[in-house]
Amino acid sequence: MMTGLMNINTFYFGGTAVIIVVGVALDTVHQIEGQLIMRHYEGILKRRGGKSGGLLRL
Repeated sequence: MMTGLMNINTFYFGGTAVIIVVGVALDTVHQIEGQLIMRHYEGILKRRGGKSGGLLRL
């Protein structure tokens, strides 16, 4: 067809490949969110100046 005449390569993804790609993407987003939350709490502890003995009191 036209793809053969125009030298265009097509990629086919199977169901397993799509599941793997989506799983890796979700795991990456989860890890980034965890890092952002950890940095947020570290900032809170630094601003308190150690008044609570290193514990965060709510």
